[in-house]
Amino acid sequence: MMQHRTRILSEFFTAETAEKAVFISRDGTGDPLITGLEYDSRNVKQGNLFFALPGLHTDGSLYINDAIKNGALAIVHENDSVVNNNSDIVFIKVKNARFAMSPICASFYNFPSRQLLVTGVTGTEGKSTTVYLIWQLLTMLGKKTGFFSTVQHCLGGDVQWNSEHQTTPEAPVVQRLLSQMADNGCEYAVLEASSHGLSAKTNRLGDVDFCCGVLTNITHEHLEFHGTWEQYRDDKANLFRAVSNYLPPADSSFSQPFGVANADDKSSRYFSKLLQHKTFTFSPGGRDGDIILEAIESCAWGNWYSVFIPELNEHIELRDKLPGSFNSANVLAALLAVSGLLTLPLRDIAPLVKRLKPVKGRMNSIEKGQPFEVVVDYAHTPSSFQTIFPPLHFRIKKAGGRVISLFGSAGERDTQKRAEQGKIASKYSDIIVLTDEDPRGEEPMSILEEIAAGVRKNFIHGENLFLIPDRPLAIRKAFSLAQKGDIVILLGKGHENSIIYANHSMPYDEISEAKKVLKELF
Repeated sequence: MMQHRTRILSEFFTAETAEKAVFISRDGTGDPLITGLEYDSRNVKQGNLFFALPGLHTDGSLYINDAIKNGALAIVHENDSVVNNNSDIVFIKVKNARFAMSPICASFYNFPSRQLLVTGVTGTEGKSTTVYLIWQLLTMLGKKTGFFSTVQHCLGGDVQWNSEHQTTPEAPVVQRLLSQMADNGCEYAVLEASSHGLSAKTNRLGDVDFCCGVLTNITHEHLEFHGTWEQYRDDKANLFRAVSNYLPPADSSFSQPFGVANADDKSSRYFSKLLQHKTFTFSPGGRDGDIILEAIESCAWGNWYSVFIPELNEHIELRDKLPGSFNSANVLAALLAVSGLLTLPLRDIAPLVKRLKPVKGRMNSIEKGQPFEVVVDYAHTPSSFQTIFPPLHFRIKKAGGRVISLFGSAGERDTQKRAEQGKIASKYSDIIVLTDEDPRGEEPMSILEEIAAGVRKNFIHGENLFLIPDRPLAIRKAFSLAQKGDIVILLGKGHENSIIYANHSMPYDEISEAKKVLKELF
């Protein structure tokens, strides 16, 4: 973690911070100069404050001595058995060390979200794309903007790739990135707000001041963490609760926080009721909302569509270069967010849509001279499968081609979705190749067999159903089966740069791998 700020402990661990962090006691007489914040003892440097966090496999309290040896001058912990044997080191006991990390980090970085207009985007699908679209539109309109998502981040300069498989990073990273955006002169920030990040269990986004919240949709995901679908939805709804509590800076011209929600999603009303302010809605299903999709025509390279704005009784024609008809929903959400942030009419922003670029690993078409289509997408949930498969199936079957799908399911994550993934894929595919996604500590073939259990009975092993854990080999198999007019859909890895196994992480890039195999074959 980059260290770029130093502060005296008492300057940021104030009465306000102590109250938010649920302070219990302090041991140690010093008031050290803190040079940075760390929650991994291996990364601690001289002058750091170390958060001793309890974890799934170990307890950070066990590594306090290691942190001190590496130079930690202050320790935040929650363990009753921890003893301070050095009065020069400040030990701060809190009720919940992970929860306390957010207010302490926000205070250390001088509450950077208060210096920015921050939009959060949550939902099961479409978060990364919608974040990227909002950032692009604001940038095209002359507003210096930062963002971070599962895929990329920008702190006011060049766009960088996110090397971690983590949508919302831990609170020290969240606050550091926001601080760098503010230091770099950004006016706006757009954050991908995952259910993990919004949950009080992690409190990663608990001290971010959001002026706008965007809901893409709510379906089935991460029940291994949240327990129930209702809790999953409620944790995501913390974004709209935060927007309700937003207080604009005294010197800001922005005065009215707001929400944006998918009117077609059954949870949109639940979210809007939590917001004390206006929620603007979009309807990709042609129903009711502040902007309504009337008609759409898609091809491999983008969409043409017509939208209706009831308040103005006005129709607008849009053209994008974002493959996949479902991207129209992400565009509508981005238009409403930017319109609200800048108080600009939708018609004034609409011409910029044709300049929007897709996110890496989101419906990316790969062309290397092969006689069939190849598409790479990050889809890895039943609902995302249900979103991308039908329009592709309809388009390819209409032209007489076949759908070949390749995917897996993450290990040590929601297992309930695996058979459902197989069921949906088999409804829309002619050939299925099951392969590794991120097996982690699970046995790879067992995961594939759980997916295969949901596949329709007309799929036969070795004929139109293949279980090949080695992903590069699986891609080669899928391409070898493809014929002229077919489409091969590579799902689940998208932008990611590794495959995680029990005891190692294998460097891997889906797009590069697909291009390499196509070059060899064609």
